[in-house]
Amino acid sequence: MMNDGGNRIENRVDGLFNKFCINIVDGKKQYLFDEEGRRYLDAFGGIATVCCGHCHPDVVSAVVKQMNRIQHSTVLYLNHAIADFAEALASKMPGDLKVVFFTNSGTEANELALMMARLYTGCQDIISIRNGYHGNAAGTMGATAQSIWKFNVVQSGVHHTLNPDPYRGVFGSDGEKYAKDVQDLINFGTSGHVAGFISEAIQGVGGIIELAPGYLPAAYSTIKKAGGLCIADEVQSGFARTGSFWGFESHGVVPDIVTMAKGIGNGIPLGAVVTTPEIAEVLTRRSYFNTFGGNPVCTAAGLAVLNVIEKEKLQENAHVVGSYLKERLLSLKDKYELVGDVRGRGLMLGLELVTDRKLKTPAKTEIVHVMEQMKDMGVLVGKGGYYGNVFRITPPLCFTKEDADFLVDAMGYTLSKM
Repeated sequence: MMNDGGNRIENRVDGLFNKFCINIVDGKKQYLFDEEGRRYLDAFGGIATVCCGHCHPDVVSAVVKQMNRIQHSTVLYLNHAIADFAEALASKMPGDLKVVFFTNSGTEANELALMMARLYTGCQDIISIRNGYHGNAAGTMGATAQSIWKFNVVQSGVHHTLNPDPYRGVFGSDGEKYAKDVQDLINFGTSGHVAGFISEAIQGVGGIIELAPGYLPAAYSTIKKAGGLCIADEVQSGFARTGSFWGFESHGVVPDIVTMAKGIGNGIPLGAVVTTPEIAEVLTRRSYFNTFGGNPVCTAAGLAVLNVIEKEKLQENAHVVGSYLKERLLSLKDKYELVGDVRGRGLMLGLELVTDRKLKTPAKTEIVHVMEQMKDMGVLVGKGGYYGNVFRITPPLCFTKEDADFLVDAMGYTLSKM
């Protein structure tokens, strides 16, 4: 753990490091266990990554079975584990999104998607949304629009448009007004043509921000007229987490490129880019290669995840339990002035703490206190948002209503003592 002048540095925004760390050594379903055997309810899911539940037996079995056959062969050779998962994944996509490229992470997936958009259109300009997060490599750091995640390195060719944030945004919930800024950026910041537009359906690191209704259809239409491609970053909102299989579905749009990671492997390092055959053709102009992308062990895990989601009806559970949990969180807003906003879909929920509801003053210190008290009661949650004052609630999709009650009761008890 880093320290500055003898003082422990708090985690910036997302709860990766707490003042009082715990050593997690075991996990099962929606629970984690420390080295002393104490059980914690995991309401963060490894940052929206554990989809089926910790150490799900079907996923573990698929990984072990594949490990006993062949661990690595590279995509230079054929392997049914890779092909089977690619086919199953493509079947989950709308329209002509049928070509799958495997990567190791969401950052890699987004890097590849941005490059493909630039190659396909012949343009360099990318538009992304302020407060969005897309990764920490060169291109994705440029697309990321929060200073706390951006190192002082060259980041060019990206324009950041207004964030359609219904809670803090200048136009409230009027999505079409925010979308007009996309056209303004094209008119005044580019040649009139762009490579693409990348956005999350719900901003995860940014504090579980739901895009204002009507925004994505209007933004997509504007980008298309400028010759650009629309990229859906489904790294956190994909794989049934929001109650829909993909987050973009609730906006009524069909992207040109979809990126994914995290829940795709239930914790196994795995990412993917899915696009159309026409767009995918650009990678044949040179040799595109990823040593571990499409690793048979990882893709075997990915196929097992898809099967578990379907077999255990986890998408339906995310909707039912997530709706119940959101209602219970809204009841906290009715009781405690410290709760400024509750938002999200399915099991991708956010609760923002403020010290003044009118001014929306971020409750940065208070949220750390509540997190620590909840941890002591056996509940782990994440935090995020630019100001670090938003609870990120993204548990495994096997979460139950009883788990939701325990989480909210623990949070409510702590808030009552503030």
